[in-house]
Amino acid sequence: MKIALSSDQHVAESSVYQRYAAAAQAVEPALCCPVEYSTDLLKVIPQEIIERDYGCGDPTPYVRSGETVLDLGSGGGKLCYIAAQVVGPDGRVIGVDCNREMLGLARKHAPAVAEQLGYANVDFRYGLIQDLALDLDQLAGELSEHPVNDPAGYLALRHTEERLRREQPLVSDDSVDCVLSNCVLNLVRQQDRRQLFAEIFRVLRRGGRAAISDIVSDESVPERLQQDPELWSGCITGAFREDEFLKAFEDAGFHGIEIVKRQAEPWRTVEGIEFRSVTVVAHKGKQGPCLERGQAVSYRGPFKKVQDDDGHTYYRGERMAVCDKTFKLLQQEPYTNMFDAIEPRKVVPLEDAEPFDCRRSARRHPRETKGLEYHATTGATDGCNDEGPCC
Repeated sequence: MKIALSSDQHVAESSVYQRYAAAAQAVEPALCCPVEYSTDLLKVIPQEIIERDYGCGDPTPYVRSGETVLDLGSGGGKLCYIAAQVVGPDGRVIGVDCNREMLGLARKHAPAVAEQLGYANVDFRYGLIQDLALDLDQLAGELSEHPVNDPAGYLALRHTEERLRREQPLVSDDSVDCVLSNCVLNLVRQQDRRQLFAEIFRVLRRGGRAAISDIVSDESVPERLQQDPELWSGCITGAFREDEFLKAFEDAGFHGIEIVKRQAEPWRTVEGIEFRSVTVVAHKGKQGPCLERGQAVSYRGPFKKVQDDDGHTYYRGERMAVCDKTFKLLQQEPYTNMFDAIEPRKVVPLEDAEPFDCRRSARRHPRETKGLEYHATTGATDGCNDEGPCC
């Protein structure tokens, strides 16, 4: 449901900037839930950053060595500096924030952290997380040369914005392996949230993932509470409803969406509505042509059947026909060891593959895999493994 934005909610949203700008200068415990991080990864991070870190989870365990990582709403830089150690000197980390005070805090300590690590792989950029193409530092430079004083200037500014997005994007398409965020998505305006998830999807490479920690609610939050500046800026009443949070990833085109961590007890309860932290991991890569190459997968269990994000049903122990893309996808995270992959006896070359109808769930007869003319007969083997005979 789309909620019309009132003047009260504009006040609530402007309070986000003011509150976090102040929090960059002095500690505000009310802005965060207790989170445990690896102590080894905190040693190189200045205490000033640690004290002014405001989050509700730790998505960094889903970062891999050598990757390019993007942290949305990077604040003082704590998550970026943790990720910098995980990706190592061959990886790189980009932090994006629209709060100049928080950016100043993060950038101030970058040289000292780099000296301790022995390499510099973190870059903090000024931008909105729902508009990752627009570099606000570049826009500021354009405005200084061409101030907006009238409607004509405003129209010219809009063209300038589009040019910057197109020619010098803050974060390019398909350039990031892992997108992180820690308790920031709930601060984005309701009408910008579809664009927010579309931007996360846009910047990720095929095969990349988003690992997002955020506050969710167990019930819909009334508009009256959304308009409260303190509750909104405190990461409370802007919270996604839990099921709608997952649906937002699905609508953006992600697959393999799972809650990898969910706080059992609520962080806060307001008028009977529970607010708690969750960490969600979602993957990019199910887009593309569906080609028939005679492949099948067999779901191992434990459920009688499961359904994927495209509506394909897999029945336990049964050979289900899949396209080449899905066949490969189901052998990767987060589906590893859930399916047995069954190749045809005669491999169909990719250039000879016909289109596969992915709109239906169909079983594949074993003869499709082996071939109609397959009539082999074999004897008993000497043994099932190196330790001795099977029986």
